[in-house]
Amino acid sequence: MIQFVNILKFKYFALILIAIQALIISTTAVAQTKQETNPKVQFNTTAGNFVVELQADKAPKTVTNFLQYVKDKHYDGTIFHRVIDNFMVQGGGFDSAYAEKKTRAPVEHEGQAALAKGGLKNVVGTLAMARTGNPQSATAQFFINVKDNAFLDPTVIPPGDPVPSFEYQGRTYKDTPRANLVNAPQLFGYTVFGKVVSGMDVVTKIKGTPTGAGGPFPTDVPKTPILITSATLIK
Repeated sequence: MIQFVNILKFKYFALILIAIQALIISTTAVAQTKQETNPKVQFNTTAGNFVVELQADKAPKTVTNFLQYVKDKHYDGTIFHRVIDNFMVQGGGFDSAYAEKKTRAPVEHEGQAALAKGGLKNVVGTLAMARTGNPQSATAQFFINVKDNAFLDPTVIPPGDPVPSFEYQGRTYKDTPRANLVNAPQLFGYTVFGKVVSGMDVVTKIKGTPTGAGGPFPTDVPKTPILITSATLIK
């Protein structure tokens, strides 16, 4: 009888191990599938080449917007017009003669939604949309963080009305009417929608280039223009 019980225990234990292994395999397969379906874009520049992977599952509208500009060859022939070492490098809006390229209508800001879904923050190597002071103004210009820029991160608003508690720039606010938060420009931050997965050394090279005045810009323009010769969807 004791031997029979031990056999049953062994069988149950074996079944549990099989179930755990199946779960691990399934989880790994899902993660691999997501990684494989994330589109990648290669940027060829006069400073070298780099590849970005886009998080279509976290910021779908932003990624669709960006990829349309890639397919339209919008970025080909544009420059990195704003380069600040220890901050970020920005491009995608001006050609080599500093003429601003025509864009489509702005894309809906997805920063808070992307972060709420586990998206990336504004850390080194991440790709984010550039915009004006209006959170809903992003079109084609993008930037790559070359430093952890937490002050650019969106603030996710917790559920509730009033919102029981949330943190912003190190301070905690309690019982705040939701209407005061949902449209507060300072809480939107900047939408991160991808990351550099190859060629970060090229981005590092770009960030360290000497800068000065150029075209309509009084500062932060590379003295030797850095041109995007092509941006191509590779996955």
